[in-house]
Amino acid sequence: MINRYQNAINFLLENANPSIKLRIKKEILGDISKKEEMDLQSQITKEPIYKIIAKCQKENGWLGNGFHGPNRDAGPYENQEVGIKYLAEKAVGKNDPILKGAMNAFVTTELTDSCYRTKGKYFDEFRYAANGQNLIRCACIARAEYDDLIDIKPQIQLSLDSFRRALEADSILDTVSPRKCRPCRSNPSGITYVFNDYEKWPCRYHLDILAHTQSWKTKENIKMLADSIAKMMRTDRPDLIGVCANSWVGYQLGTLGCFPSQGLSVKQTCLSPSPISVQYRGRAEKYNLEYIEWFARCGVIPYVPALKETVGEIACSIDENGICNIPVLEDALKGIGTYGGQQLETDWRKPKKRLCDITFRALLILFYSQR
Repeated sequence: MINRYQNAINFLLENANPSIKLRIKKEILGDISKKEEMDLQSQITKEPIYKIIAKCQKENGWLGNGFHGPNRDAGPYENQEVGIKYLAEKAVGKNDPILKGAMNAFVTTELTDSCYRTKGKYFDEFRYAANGQNLIRCACIARAEYDDLIDIKPQIQLSLDSFRRALEADSILDTVSPRKCRPCRSNPSGITYVFNDYEKWPCRYHLDILAHTQSWKTKENIKMLADSIAKMMRTDRPDLIGVCANSWVGYQLGTLGCFPSQGLSVKQTCLSPSPISVQYRGRAEKYNLEYIEWFARCGVIPYVPALKETVGEIACSIDENGICNIPVLEDALKGIGTYGGQQLETDWRKPKKRLCDITFRALLILFYSQR
């Protein structure tokens, strides 16, 4: 394991993008001078996507005209959520003027403002399980490591309570009510489940918040989170596999990647807001490295056998050259968007650059799973 780990570090320090080199030296090795960090960050700010994000920033610091993803008149990075995620993942630093301005916009902009693109409505994250624009906002703040400057403690607690609810309930069916909807091919019965008001249930954004904050981490909380994840990964009740719910806000509204009652998986055949293994004919299941990394960051790997086995497979896939050869769900790695994407290399036309992104995420998973 030690040789594979070191080989991966050597491969990346020799071949990877400045942001990957910076993160290895600072985040993993803990050995970087201030001058070297600033030099690498200066290289990052000269990259095309950084310039695109900087150019779309408004006077109040808001990035572009979108919030939860782009609109039809802008590119994929020209919006507040994705722009912040990209800058944070690239490790531009908390004092980067573009990131700092975007964080300031979160402080000064009301949640009912039109830039949140909810037509002036505030979807209360405490009333609507696995939903709400403030949940997205807080996940962005956590990703940017600004939770020490902007208070998101209530949303961190909500995230914990949501996973605890999944552990305590018999199933998701304890938290929902049936509603009639228009029948369709995927739902011929015309019956859908919606969360009851003020219920709790975990989703992608709750996990994102926990993965990128530290204040909640006690042995008790980590073990609770692990038990909740393990329960949702079970498949012993076929009637619950893949069963999720939506929100009811006067009409049916999709959640922010609601986790299933059972069938939670880190292997997928396609990119979906919810981490459910949906079988598609002719498509092999591949690892979604993003979810595995987030579970590792949360410290749950040692307590969940299926995840521990997965990390072992990732470690074993690193060859003598330090390259990770695990089969990855490319749609969840390429680019950066609202429901996936971890690409730090600027161009995948060179195969080695794609391997740098894969190997870096594998290295992070090994690093955080051992902490």
